[in-house]
Amino acid sequence: MYKHFRFLLSIALTAATCFFSVPVSAQEHEQHDSKKVVDDINQAEHKIEHNLEESEEKFNIGQMIMHHIADSHEWEFSHGVVLPLPVILYSADRGIEVFSSANFHNEHHEYNGYHLIHGDSETIVPVDESRSVYDFSITKNVASMLLSAVILILVFTSIGRAYQNNKGKAPKGFQSAMEVIILFIRDDVVKPNVGPKYEKYLPYLLTLFFFILINNILGLLPGSANLTGNIAVTMTLAVLTFIVVHLNANGHYYKHLVRPTGVPLPLLIIMIPVEIVGVFMKPFSLMVRLFANMTAGHIILLSLFGLIFIFQSFAIAPVISLFALFLNFIEIMVAFIQAFIFTLLSSMYIGSAIEDNHHADHGH
Repeated sequence: MYKHFRFLLSIALTAATCFFSVPVSAQEHEQHDSKKVVDDINQAEHKIEHNLEESEEKFNIGQMIMHHIADSHEWEFSHGVVLPLPVILYSADRGIEVFSSANFHNEHHEYNGYHLIHGDSETIVPVDESRSVYDFSITKNVASMLLSAVILILVFTSIGRAYQNNKGKAPKGFQSAMEVIILFIRDDVVKPNVGPKYEKYLPYLLTLFFFILINNILGLLPGSANLTGNIAVTMTLAVLTFIVVHLNANGHYYKHLVRPTGVPLPLLIIMIPVEIVGVFMKPFSLMVRLFANMTAGHIILLSLFGLIFIFQSFAIAPVISLFALFLNFIEIMVAFIQAFIFTLLSSMYIGSAIEDNHHADHGH
């Protein structure tokens, strides 16, 4: 009896063990499979990150972007196609020195006691730190500015010659296209904002518009210089507008700065500093707006093309190229808009400074 009871108990325990062990082992198997999937995903992610890090080490996109938008002592049209530009230095002990920037193409980037430093912008410094040197070199931005000046002279002399040769006749061809733009700037931008004396300032404002427009468009060409994306250039243009405004401003303009119309006497303590700060904020806004918009466009386009080299995939190249082409058309539109806005605001500032109305708001 005892033996039979023990036998039945053993069978029951064995059956219970088998019954409960099957789900546990299935659960362990599922956990093992899940863990394996997670490990595989993590390994794939680590592999992708490792490949991206290796690609970034081989191709530094930040360095590439800064190299293309920064000024340089040579003009690189494409990889391997470089035009060395003249280096012009002046020092008290040596006088004027002129030589080609190609002389710095050596291991240490040194020539004749000078060292070319590559950073966010290229600078030439003497190896002897006690020496003082002034750099008047023809850099890429300077060469691009000279090129745009030549283009402007050729364009407008040819248009002027066409008007002289075709007096009383309707303009045609390129002359007709330029006349539309010139009349638009004169009739819709300068004349309404400057006022009856607009003819005095029209040459300056037309030159300003076409100089910015030509350089904006030139900056979009492959291998070109980023002239209007250089804050020194936009600052110079803004300072020129500032000088024109304040050399021609009348007494009402200056009176408004120190005694704004309708402002109670106690508030003058606050308003006078605000008005004076506003005088300098106008050219500052002109400077930053043009610089930021043109530089941002170049950085976005270069970043898109840089993704091709980072991912190192032919599959992504057509997609990025099409998207970059679309953005390039937008950049052409931005080139016109920024030239228009700079000219429009300059016209408004000049108009507010020469206006005879006592109650003019002077651009505020």
